[in-house]
Amino acid sequence: MRKPLLFVLSAALVLAVAFVTVHAADQPMPAVGQVAPGFTLPSQDGAQISLDSFRGKWVVLYFYPKDMTKGCTIEAHNFQRDQAKFDADNAVILGVSVDTPDSHKEFCTKEGLTFRLLADPEHKVVDAYGSLGHFEDSNHVAHTIASRNTFLIDPHGKIVKEWTKVDPSVHSEEVLAAIAELKK
Repeated sequence: MRKPLLFVLSAALVLAVAFVTVHAADQPMPAVGQVAPGFTLPSQDGAQISLDSFRGKWVVLYFYPKDMTKGCTIEAHNFQRDQAKFDADNAVILGVSVDTPDSHKEFCTKEGLTFRLLADPEHKVVDAYGSLGHFEDSNHVAHTIASRNTFLIDPHGKIVKEWTKVDPSVHSEEVLAAIAELKK
């Protein structure tokens, strides 16, 4: 009787340690007012894009789960629809997911997207921005994705607004309104 109980307790401890280890690497979100964590990632055209290269501009840094999925396509289309308004506000749009540059290239081509999508398959930037997400598919296979979060970075490199679990259908308008308010 003691051996099965000891086995069950040992197994539970191993699972608990594994769970904590997997989730301990997930970082908290950087706070509003903090300097935005720097990064360099490849875009859909293979160019290396650094956050530092956008000093002097507003940066809309949005994290999204997966190329060519319904919500992500809606969000990207709305940012593309409003691209001229962001340009007029001296703002650049950068989308980040854990997909590859090739996946981004296919997504941009299919959907007519002209702004930069950055690939973070190693999850470094997604994690640095506290936007690492996990889900289990219908076959019970675990996947790591980017959570749908956005950070508005001012021209000096500070985070001035953040959104979590955004509604992709209205998010572009929310970001434009925030920029307009902050520019007053």
